[in-house]
Amino acid sequence: MSQPRLTLALSKGRLLEDSEPLLAKLGLAPAEGLDDRLLRLPSRDPDVQLLVIRPADVPTYVEYGAADFGIVGKDVLMEHGGEALYEPLDLGYGRCRLMVAAPRNRAPLPAFHRPRVATKYPEVARRHFAAQGEQVEIIKLYGSMELAPLVGLADCIVDLVDTGNTLRANGLEEIETIAQISARLVVNKAAMKMKHQAIRAWLDRFRAELGHA
Repeated sequence: MSQPRLTLALSKGRLLEDSEPLLAKLGLAPAEGLDDRLLRLPSRDPDVQLLVIRPADVPTYVEYGAADFGIVGKDVLMEHGGEALYEPLDLGYGRCRLMVAAPRNRAPLPAFHRPRVATKYPEVARRHFAAQGEQVEIIKLYGSMELAPLVGLADCIVDLVDTGNTLRANGLEEIETIAQISARLVVNKAAMKMKHQAIRAWLDRFRAELGHA
C-alpha cells in the first residue's frame, strides 16, 4: 500500500467544525468520520492524510514539514510568526476580530503606570503596543480574559471578539481592532517546491470551491 503523497494539518475545535463543509466538498473529509482518539487519519482522498491537532501547533507542524499544508486561524499565524510559511488563501470562514478591550467608564491610568494587558497572544500584543510606542506588561492567560480587568489583574485585554456579547456582559468595551481574523490555508515552503504539482492542484481546487478566480 502506497503512502499518502500529502499531509493536511487541521485545527481541532470550532475551526475544524467550520472547515468540515469545505473538506467534504473537496473530498478531504475523514474517511471514516472524526474520532477524538485519533490524531492521524486517512481522508476520503487516498493521496491525502489528515492530522487533527491543537490550533497553536498547526503552523509548527507545517513549518517543519510534518504536514505539507494546513488550515489555521490568522490569529494563530500572527502569534506564531508566519514568515516561514506560504499563506496563499484566505478561506473566508471563522471570521472574528482580534481586539483590545477594556472596562467601560474606566478611570484614567496614573502617570507613569505601565498598563497590564491580559492575553493568550503575548507576541501579538507586545508588537501592537510597541508599534504605538507604548510599554506594557503582558500577562499570559489561557482563558476567561474578560475576568482579568474585573478583578484588577489587568487594565485591558487582547482577545478574539465575535459578537461582542461576552464583553458587554462583563462590562467591557472594544477599544481598537488589531486585525480581522479568518481561516487561512498555509503551505510548507519546501513542499511547495518538492511537491509543486500536487500542492498546486490542491490550491486550484480550493480556489475553485471558494469561487476565487
